[in-house]
Amino acid sequence: MKISRRAARIAVALLVSGCSGSVVLASDAPAAVGLEPCPPSPNCVSSQAADEGRRVAPLRYTGDVADARKRLLAVLRGMDGAQVKQDAGNEIHAEFRSAVFGFVDDVVFRFGPAGEIQLRSASRTGYYDFGANRRRVEAIRSGFDNRTEAPR
Repeated sequence: MKISRRAARIAVALLVSGCSGSVVLASDAPAAVGLEPCPPSPNCVSSQAADEGRRVAPLRYTGDVADARKRLLAVLRGMDGAQVKQDAGNEIHAEFRSAVFGFVDDVVFRFGPAGEIQLRSASRTGYYDFGANRRRVEAIRSGFDNRTEAPR
């Protein structure tokens, strides 16, 4: 019995995906980018998460929202693998691509009242992120807090 290369590739892909547990694969950004709840997988953190283990503090600022937005955009544009995909209304959506495997994580910021920026960082693929999203959020927070004024 001769098996075509295409059939063999499909069989291998099914075998690998069947052994990997719950893996979500997506090549494009989610259709509704916003502060959705984190999925059951441990590859997401959010300032609005109900689960303490996934919760991160929102970014905080004083002063003008336009200056805070410029500060945040400057921080994001200075980070490796980051690309700002949307900057409209009260939201900023950035994608972060890992250097080695090219995995893409989506980070969404929503400017709210009282000097708070709610945020969510989640992996598009896989199940576990080894803490990458939490580390990224804290790096963004550090850059944002240490940048005292908006770039001109």
